[in-house]
Amino acid sequence: MLGGDGAAGDGAHRIDASASRPTDAGTPVAGKALSAMDLTGRTALVTGASLGIGRATAMALARRGVRVRATGLEAEPLLELARLRGVAALAADLSDERELDELLGWAGPVDLLVNVAGFGRSEPLERIDRGETLEMLAVNLVAPIRLTAALAPGMVARGRGHIVNVASIAGSIGVAYEAVYSATKGGLIAFSESVRYELAGTGVGVTVVFPAAVETSFFARAGRPYTRRFPRLVDPARVAETLVVAVERNTPEVFVPRWTVVPVRLRGGLPGAFRRAAGHSMRG
Repeated sequence: MLGGDGAAGDGAHRIDASASRPTDAGTPVAGKALSAMDLTGRTALVTGASLGIGRATAMALARRGVRVRATGLEAEPLLELARLRGVAALAADLSDERELDELLGWAGPVDLLVNVAGFGRSEPLERIDRGETLEMLAVNLVAPIRLTAALAPGMVARGRGHIVNVASIAGSIGVAYEAVYSATKGGLIAFSESVRYELAGTGVGVTVVFPAAVETSFFARAGRPYTRRFPRLVDPARVAETLVVAVERNTPEVFVPRWTVVPVRLRGGLPGAFRRAAGHSMRG
């Protein structure tokens, strides 16, 4: 119900249920080769859609005729988002097991899962308390794993689908004072690669998005405002558009901006040189 705070259970709150419910149609297709994906008429679940990359992605998909199921923590931005044609929204906390279960029941079967939700803390490791650590793990890593495990089988049964995990270059190269955040994103990258192997030949693709610094509230929430001149902050809409095109083309991984692939590849191929260039020290 547009404009309502009606409870969808005890925790999550439905913002708009006016869009049509997706149906679990289709038959299993074994050994289906992946090809370009026409998004028109598909159904997508986008997490982290209240703000930033998630919100921009939900809007980009809606413009392409996708039925969007948008979820996030902030109800007011979701209310505005739910006014778009084909968009329904549910406010939910992905660190809460009950709300996560409710989200899955509300979303129903989808053709596209976009895991964007995530947050970090920029502090020395010893200052990050246990609660923050567990919440980061729950939102950044456990929730994408659970959503994928629940929704991928339906995609496989229908012989089509795509999963997108928004990681970070921090997950590939590590960032000082962002140890827990980097660990969650590193885990998400490895998870994505493993799932891609499992889904080979099913018609279901997997894309990992590696954004660098994005112009969102991430840095303010992390406790360290972004003050660097380089790299420049990237518009969330740019990341969203890159993400959507990657789904349409079934691209396994994309970097935004593109040049950030260089430090990631250098870290993988020449870790010693990378550490010296980054000012890191090797111990042990």
